This record gives sequence, structure tokens and C-alpha cells, in this order.
Amino acid sequence: MIKTCQKGFFLSIAILFIWASVWAQVDSAPRRAQSSMDDAAKKAVVDTIAELLEDNYVYPETGEEMGRHIRQRWKAGEYSRFTMPASLASRLQSDLRDISHDLHLRVRYDPATAAALLRGGGDDAELHRRRVERERRINFGFERIERLAGNVGYLDLRFFADTAYARDTAAAAMGLLAGSDAVIFDLRSNGGGSPRMVQFLCSYFFGPEPVHLNSLYWRPSDRTDEFWTLEELPGKRFPDTDLYVLTSSRTFSGAEEFTYNMKNLKRATIVGETTGGGAHPVNQKPVNDQIVITIPVGRAINPISKTNWEGVGVEPDVAVSRDDALATAHLKALKKILERSTDADWKRQLQGYIRQIERDLAPIK
Repeated sequence: MIKTCQKGFFLSIAILFIWASVWAQVDSAPRRAQSSMDDAAKKAVVDTIAELLEDNYVYPETGEEMGRHIRQRWKAGEYSRFTMPASLASRLQSDLRDISHDLHLRVRYDPATAAALLRGGGDDAELHRRRVERERRINFGFERIERLAGNVGYLDLRFFADTAYARDTAAAAMGLLAGSDAVIFDLRSNGGGSPRMVQFLCSYFFGPEPVHLNSLYWRPSDRTDEFWTLEELPGKRFPDTDLYVLTSSRTFSGAEEFTYNMKNLKRATIVGETTGGGAHPVNQKPVNDQIVITIPVGRAINPISKTNWEGVGVEPDVAVSRDDALATAHLKALKKILERSTDADWKRQLQGYIRQIERDLAPIK
């Protein structure tokens, strides 16, 4: 067991805790025209995917079952009409998910990534540079930060970028929230990202004494890595500030880890909808020079629940629609601030904010 995660380990995981919609925002690599595939090429794709799943998928039995399933479908002629790699990849992904029900498992036509993986095992400098530059243009996922009525800090975070290049942005964002009497983390449109950023942001809501947040078990190496809060952070911590996390059915992967960590540690109130249910970190493998498979190779193990949110999602403490989640959390935060306040003028202001939100949530017909 280790508390800190080594650089080489992260470089070996091409995309960790990533939801497809995140990379859809930033993936614009040029792609060459597709060429049709003959039966020999298609069989090679099926066999390669089956072998990769059997050797790497987080649950060996499920990996073997998926391998058998697509081989049987190949023998039955189910893939004969798919002559283009993109359409074959899409059908294979569908068939594999029918067995695993794992939304992290992806098969896609992506010759640029396939070429990079074949060249350098996934650590392709040019692809990495382009991705970081595209993420920089969208502020590494930090979509909006503001102070809501009643001195409630609000952060709309769209994905968890790697701290290797987004740490300063994250620290600046947390600095802007530091003076808040309550904080709302909006993860309703967050599809996941780096566990290092999850660890970094979680750490601000605890004291300097390390707290065990999560563990990740890796099947290929048969090891478990522990993630603890960081002992050193830039800026101010706020371990006693009320925290609210907003969720929706689109909240996925690393965003679910943040939510699950805070819920099990009883450090936040979760408001919104049950999340998407993806708890398996992944690795990318080239199938050939045109098709790439993203394979879940590990699983999260929470130190308190001893399990994770795979397939079931994280249930909110306060279940409301995603559209009402922000107002509901804001209202709860204001009521707690009001309970603690001793300033008469400030209490009157808070009561006014509360009445307004209550009217907005339940308008008179």
C-alpha cells in the first residue's frame, strides 16, 4: 500500500476516470479517411480485443465472458456487414457493454490515438501538448466561480484536469472560495478526470492530518494504491466550512469519486440526482492502426464502505431534479448560516435571501 502515487504510474494510465463527453470537448485531432476491412482484418480485431479483455479487464471472469461473446458472434457472422472500422468498433462496444454494463469500456475508431499508442505506449508528446492546450482554453474545467447571496461560494467544475498542469488554476479557484461561509461544488455536468485533482480539491476541506479518501486496485499489476488528503496545500484550508455537492445523472467517474469520498466521510451534503455509476479507472490499448479500446483495469475501494459506486451511482442526501439542485443547496446553506449568525442586520438580510429562494422554488400559482 502507498499513500502517494508515483509519476510513472500515472503516465502509464492514458486516460484515468474519464467520461466520453469530457474528451469530446477537447478531442479534435485530424483523422484520415477510413478504408474498408476484409474478413481477415475484422477477425484480427475481434481476436485482439478478446485477448486484451481476457488479460486486462478488472474482473477476469467478465473479461473472459466478453471475449467468448464477441468470438461467438464473429463465428455466427454477426460482424460480416460491418466493413468500416468505425461501424465495427461501435458494434463491438455495444456487444461488450451488453455483457459488462461498464460505461468506461469503449471501442472507437481513432487512428491518431492508435498511432500514438503504437509509437510510444500512450505517452505521445504531441498529442499530450495538444490536449493540454485545448484544456487550457476551457480553463481546465473551472467553468464559473462566484459568490452567491449570503456569502456562499459557488464553483461550477466541468472535469478534473491533471494537477501536473492545472494545479495553479485549481489553487487560485480555491483561494477565491476561502472566505465563504459555505461552499457549493457543482458537478452536475462533470464527467470525471484525474484522481490527482480529486485528491487535491478534497484536501482543502480537511485539516493537515492525512485522511484516507479512496483506494484503487489494479488488476494488471495486482496492487492497490491509496489516496490520502495532502499534508501541504497552497492557500487556506476550510475544514469547518459547510460543503454541498450538486449531482445529476451526468455526474460520472472522477466526479463520482469526489462525491462518494465526501459522502462517506460525512464531509458534504449531496444534493441532486443519483450519479451515472462509473467507478473503474481505465487504460487505452491499440487494437490496430485505426481502432483503440479503453479497458477498465482497476476499481475503486472506499476505505469506509469497502466498495464503490460502479453500476449504481452515488445517491444524494437530498434528492431533487438537477434543475432545482442549486437553489435547494443554496437554501440549505443560508439556513445553516442564519442559525450560526448573531448579527441582527446580517440575519435580516439572510432571511430576505431565504424568502426569495423559497418563492423561486415554490412559486404561487
